Amino acid sequence: MKKQIIVINGTGGCGKTTFVEFTQKYGKVINFSSVDKVKEVAKLIGWDGKKTEKDRKFLSDLKRLTTEYNDMSFNSIKEAVDKFKNSDNEIMFIHIREPEEIKRVVDTFNAKTLLLRRKDIATITSNYSDASVENYNYDFVIENTTLENLDKQALDFVEKVRNID
Repeated sequence: MKKQIIVINGTGGCGKTTFVEFTQKYGKVINFSSVDKVKEVAKLIGWDGKKTEKDRKFLSDLKRLTTEYNDMSFNSIKEAVDKFKNSDNEIMFIHIREPEEIKRVVDTFNAKTLLLRRKDIATITSNYSDASVENYNYDFVIENTTLENLDKQALDFVEKVRNID
C-alpha cells in the first residue's frame, strides 16, 4: 500500500477538521497537528483551551520558543510519521501553519501540501503562525463552499493522492 503525507493548512475556521473527517470516509487516514505538544505544555502553565486572539498568539509564541529550545514540534512530527509508516493508514494529514516548518516536513518526508480556504472566513493576523498561512506555494488548494461540495472534494482528493507517483 502506498502512503502519502499531506501538510494541511488554512486559517482557523476554514474547515480543515471537517475536510479530514470527510476523507476518512474514503480512505484510511490519520490526523496529526504540529501544535499538539505545544498545547499540552500550554495547559500545564495555565492555558484554558480557548482560542481567542491572545490565546492564538500565546500558542504561536510558545511553539516558536519550544522549536528554538529543543525542536519539540518537529520531533513530535517525526514520531508521528514513524507510527504512520508502521500503520495500515494510507494518508497522514499534518496540520502546520508556519511556512518554514511546512518546507522542512516537505523536504524531510517528501510530503505534499494542501491549503483549504473559505471565502467568508477572514485570515487571522494577530500572530505569526496564523498570519503566515498564505505564505507558501501549496500543491493543492481547495475552496470550501458547502459541506456537500467539501465532501465531494474530499473524495476527489483521496483519489488524487492515491495516484501520486
